[in-house]
Amino acid sequence: QILPSLMLASLPTMAAAEEIPAALQESWGDFWLFRFFINAAGYASIVVPGFLLIQYFKRRNYLETGRGICFPVIKSCVFGSEVKSLHQEDGSLPPRTEPTESSTARQIFKLVFCAAGLQASYLTWGVLQERVMTRTYGATETDPGEKFKDSQFLVFMNRILAFTVAGLYCALTKQPRHGAPMYKYSFASLSNILSSWCQYEALKYVSFPTQVLAKASKVIPVMMMGKLVSRKSYEYWEYLTAALISVGVSMFLLSSAPNRHMSTVTTFSGIVLLAGYIIFDSFTSNWQDALFTYKMSPVQMMFGVNVFSCLFTVGSLLEQGALLESVRFMARHSEFMAHAVLLSVCSACGQLFIFYTINQFGAAVFTIIMTLRQAFAILLSCLIYGHTVTVMGGLGVAVVFMALFLRVYARSRMKKRSKKLPPGDSPIQKV
Repeated sequence: QILPSLMLASLPTMAAAEEIPAALQESWGDFWLFRFFINAAGYASIVVPGFLLIQYFKRRNYLETGRGICFPVIKSCVFGSEVKSLHQEDGSLPPRTEPTESSTARQIFKLVFCAAGLQASYLTWGVLQERVMTRTYGATETDPGEKFKDSQFLVFMNRILAFTVAGLYCALTKQPRHGAPMYKYSFASLSNILSSWCQYEALKYVSFPTQVLAKASKVIPVMMMGKLVSRKSYEYWEYLTAALISVGVSMFLLSSAPNRHMSTVTTFSGIVLLAGYIIFDSFTSNWQDALFTYKMSPVQMMFGVNVFSCLFTVGSLLEQGALLESVRFMARHSEFMAHAVLLSVCSACGQLFIFYTINQFGAAVFTIIMTLRQAFAILLSCLIYGHTVTVMGGLGVAVVFMALFLRVYARSRMKKRSKKLPPGDSPIQKV
């Protein structure tokens, strides 16, 4: 349902989309599709030799025949050190312990701390993301300034700090013995940096509120993929909320006038980039779920994924010569440097708050906090950057968030009901 609506919403703006490359890009080298293939070629120059090396060591049965100083490193990277766990919960987040001695006031304080940390981290991150990708730096009365164009450098900045924070956390705290082959993190890493790149790049073509709503509607393609590929069954309320999300997003997109300012026009390129973000991000979460069948903590997952993310992005940036150009841009504009650093700090702190919140209060509370964050992000973006939302568009936003809260409520009710039923009994029908 969502895809036809998105395409329909883009039809009035196709004429404007044809003019955007001339207005936003100075050459083909700045066009997003060209940049995507250049980045992909840079990642392939690392992935392909790595794949050949892994196959070489496996064919040689290196685990039994290998010796020397490099043996532990190769064993950890290619083969891992432990047998895979049979139960996914062995490697996922540790079970949430209900407080026995903690007072109610202490729990309220923890909840407020988690909510405030998540809201501050991701609201600041969203505002800065839009500022960096849509506004110029160094503008004066005589000089219009220049925009920062390389989304991959921002991904690199985010990942290098997340890698550092996760590494320090793992070094200072006790972690489970790690058993997954290191190369397996590269799949989630590659899809993660591509989804982040699409997310940054999409802001050149769509407004931030549109991006937030597109991310909120991610549940629809995930359900479709689960139904087609994994033959999963879903409850009736899941189909109902998915339909409501589709209707809400369609109302918001269709309310956009074709003569809207370029920064708020939904273009075909923006739709493609948002679709790319959803596809890559869905793969990342599914692959990470599979990796959690090894005995590891979420921070170890964060560290492993970001190791490869740093390797891929810095390799691609160096091959393109874009790393030095981005550093020069940073040197020319101290304001951009502050924004890029703060963007990375918010991203890394946000990930730590995610782990802590889920561990203390569970996934349902975390989902409610993050859903509220999306609503606040749209409001904040409209206030700061002047995005206008029509009555129909505002109603569409309300429908989307009503559906998201309905999903959280229904899921929590189903979990409580299933705990009271004897094993094997299903509380509701699945289709």
